Amino acid sequence: MGKVMKTIGWIFAFLLGTAAVLFLALYLLMGKFCNGPSPSARKTFVATMLETGGMKFVPGWYLSDEEIQACLQTDQGTAVLPEQTTAAETDTSMVSVTATADPDAATEESSLIPFDENGIALLTIKGRTFEGALLAVKDPSRLSLSTSYPWSSMEHEKNGLTVGDHCKANDAIAGANAGEFVNSGSNWGGRPVGVVVKEGEILFNEPSRGDVMVGFNEDHILVIAEIGSMGATGFSSYVNENHIVDAVSFKDLNSSNTNLFTKLIINGAAVDLNGKGAGANPRTAIGQCADGTVLILVTDGRGASGHLGATGQDLIDVMLQYGAVNAANLDGGSSSALYYDGTYAHTSTYLTYSDSSRRLPTAFVVK
Repeated sequence: MGKVMKTIGWIFAFLLGTAAVLFLALYLLMGKFCNGPSPSARKTFVATMLETGGMKFVPGWYLSDEEIQACLQTDQGTAVLPEQTTAAETDTSMVSVTATADPDAATEESSLIPFDENGIALLTIKGRTFEGALLAVKDPSRLSLSTSYPWSSMEHEKNGLTVGDHCKANDAIAGANAGEFVNSGSNWGGRPVGVVVKEGEILFNEPSRGDVMVGFNEDHILVIAEIGSMGATGFSSYVNENHIVDAVSFKDLNSSNTNLFTKLIINGAAVDLNGKGAGANPRTAIGQCADGTVLILVTDGRGASGHLGATGQDLIDVMLQYGAVNAANLDGGSSSALYYDGTYAHTSTYLTYSDSSRRLPTAFVVK
C-alpha cells in the first residue's frame, strides 16, 4: 500500500511540475509579446486578448493601463466608440434579390462562386494567419434565425443549442453561430444579449450602448444598423417600420469602448477600422452580394493548425473578394462554428468543442 501511495505521489508531483513549467513558459512567451522589441506584436497581442471573453485581464499582467491604452492608439487617434443617436441605414436598394433567379444578373464576384445544383457553395479560405470556410447561399430566402426560446430566467437554468442542434431542429442543411449571449463560464447559452427578432416577433429587447443589429427584412435583404441608443421602445418601432423579420445583435466593445468593428462593409464601401479589430481571433461574419447571395465566413485561430486567427480587416478583404455590398462581424472566438450537411465544416479551437460547438441561444440556419 505504501509503494502504491508513493507511486501516486510521484505521479502527482510530476504532473504538477510539468504544469508549472508549461505555465511559466507560456507566461514568459506572452511577456515577450508585451515587452519585446516589436511594437506591432505588442499591439496585436493586446488587441487579441481584449477581444476575448475571458482573457481580457492578461495584458494587465505585463502592462499598465496607460501602456495598454497606448497599444490601442492609431495614427488617427484612439479607437473610441462614438456616441450613437440614430440607426445607420443600410441602402436596401443596392440589393436585388430577384437577380438570384437570373444567372446573367449576378455580380461579377458571386458569378464566380461554384454553386452546386442546390445553389450552395462551401469554399476553403486561406489567409496569412488563418484558415476558414465560406458558405455561399444563392437564395437568401432560405436563411432564417433559429433560437432556443423561451430564454432562461437565470443564466444557468436552461441549455442553449449547439449549431448542429439548431440545424436539426429546423431541418436545415447548414448553419452558423449568430448573436451575442450571456456566458456564465459554464456556457449554458440559454440567454441572449442585446436583441433577438424571429419571424417578425421581438423575442429579446434589451439594446445597450454599442449594439449593432444584424438581420434580414421581409425582402430577404441584410440590414445592419446601430441600435445602441434606441431603447426597447425605439427598437420595436424600428423593427416595425423597416419590416425586420430575423435579427440578432453584436458589439465588439470592451470596458474602454475600444475595438468596435461589428460593421465591416456598408452600402458597398469598406468601413475604415481605424486600428480597430486589429487582434487575431476566430471569427464569424455574414454578408450579402448585390444579387442577394448570402456569404457566411467562419475562421480559425488561437493556435488551431498553427494559426493566430483573422483580423477585422481580413474579414473585410474576404467579403469584398466575393462581392459583398454589406457585411457584419458576429460573435466569434470559441463561439465560431459552421455546420454543413450533417457535419461541422469549422468548429472552435477549444478541445471541448473540437467536434461540435458551444451551446448558443441563436444561429442563422439555411433550409
